[in-house]
Amino acid sequence: MVSKKIVIVGHFGVGKTSLIRRFVEDIFSEDYKVTIGVHILKKTVEINDKEINLILWDTEGTDDIEEIRKAYLLGTHGFIFVCDLSRPITYKNIESQIDYLKTNFNNVPILSIGNKSDLLPKGSISGKKEEMSFLDMLVSAKEGNNVQRLFEKMAKMLF
Repeated sequence: MVSKKIVIVGHFGVGKTSLIRRFVEDIFSEDYKVTIGVHILKKTVEINDKEINLILWDTEGTDDIEEIRKAYLLGTHGFIFVCDLSRPITYKNIESQIDYLKTNFNNVPILSIGNKSDLLPKGSISGKKEEMSFLDMLVSAKEGNNVQRLFEKMAKMLF
């Protein structure tokens, strides 16, 4: 079985840990615990009749991706950049953050996602998606919306 390292990055409190826990353990907790350093979880998924072991690196939140310890980023096969749809500061500089990853990690797939879609007013998701065309997907770790799809999409990108 092939294993792939996926690093989840983004500001403090955008829901990186909640996304991973929803995907791996199918749980959500309102308790907020700050990730210090990195926390690693794994889950095996099947894509096109092949199993892939996703090694998920949950990094501590940072306002600038260049502040993440380089050791956490080495050997990365894919990045998921998470922002909080209810906090514009978390996606204000997303293009430069993504450019940094593209420049320093050539040909590594990157998905940019907006978490906490459950906080958007009912019926506004399609409008928000258009408004935030720089995001690949809107998800909700709390409700589980598109979380499985997100990680499966990344796994497909890695094959």
